[in-house]
Amino acid sequence: MFEQRILKRPMKWCVPVFFALSCAAQAEHVSNPKASYIDVTQRRSALAHNKDPRTAQAIASLKSCSTLPSIAPPSGRMIIPPHYISGGHGPINPAEAPATRPYNDFERRVTAGMNQWLITGSKDEARCAQQQIDAWAQAGALLDYDPKESSQAWFQVEWTLSSIAISESVLVNEPSLDSAMIKRDISWMNKVAHRTVDFDKERNQKNNHHYWRGLAAVATGVISSDDDLFNWGIGTFKGAIDELDARGALPQEMARHERAIHYQSFALQPLTPLAAFAEQQHVHLYQYRSPTGKTVADAVDFLGEAVANPEIIKAYTPDAQLVDDLGSDFFAFAEFYSHHSSAPLPPAILKGLEKPTFATRIGGSTTVVDAYVQKK
Repeated sequence: MFEQRILKRPMKWCVPVFFALSCAAQAEHVSNPKASYIDVTQRRSALAHNKDPRTAQAIASLKSCSTLPSIAPPSGRMIIPPHYISGGHGPINPAEAPATRPYNDFERRVTAGMNQWLITGSKDEARCAQQQIDAWAQAGALLDYDPKESSQAWFQVEWTLSSIAISESVLVNEPSLDSAMIKRDISWMNKVAHRTVDFDKERNQKNNHHYWRGLAAVATGVISSDDDLFNWGIGTFKGAIDELDARGALPQEMARHERAIHYQSFALQPLTPLAAFAEQQHVHLYQYRSPTGKTVADAVDFLGEAVANPEIIKAYTPDAQLVDDLGSDFFAFAEFYSHHSSAPLPPAILKGLEKPTFATRIGGSTTVVDAYVQKK
């Protein structure tokens, strides 16, 4: 029995083989480079008439690009100390934070401008964010690194590129922005994306970092109309769903000892906006099923169960889970996921969404960008 997969268009060719069909699927393509991962017009209208207290709280807490200091692009080769002192878990390396501060501040300023534009339509805020991106584009930032020399630099590139490509996908809808600047900045992001994807192909790393590079590739692929990037990113999503085990866990994230629950969430953080980008291009990744019948909903449900009862992680690791302080980004993925799921969110995730969510890597105030919709 063959399994039907989600396709956007008719198959390129099909040859009858007994009672089945052997078919080669047609690659997807970017049909609208201004589609973003949300319906920008619809979201701006909803924000203008907002009556949701949680969204109002998120709006009130937002920074402004024009009041934040300009962030100069780092010069020289990217060398960033590892996040953990030893291996992939345990104590966090205090030397990492100073090295990543410029990238984090850059993401925060760009997303602040994008968020403010989405709420108010301020041309000044959109221009501020675009000019901040352009300063790094003209400096050729995020290109001078090698994963063999500094794997953390490689990781930082995927996160920062995801942040600014997502922001650009919203900002391109402001007609007053300098078109030559936008073209220059998108061309730079395209180079950054291809470089990080080329490294990925060489190293064959398939954990959450692979998914972050998938999001960066899809977001950049959309704004630059690059079908190769777009299709490669779609493949990372399908590969992630194909890896889900019988419970809905991602095995490579379950291997992260005391941070297994954290990394299940961290993997969903790029996967859900990636799928949202694809949906806007009429590629229905939320419906994609693995060979064992799993969908992204199984990964979300497992996370909800694990947050409610961390003891279930003992099936994967004996380590006590760090779940006391989950952070404002932990449930950010669910804002996007809720718009495409036909089932209610797990109670533990709904509880986590009582407060606004925030993650510069996927758009800043994710509550402002795409506040969750509770199913009845």
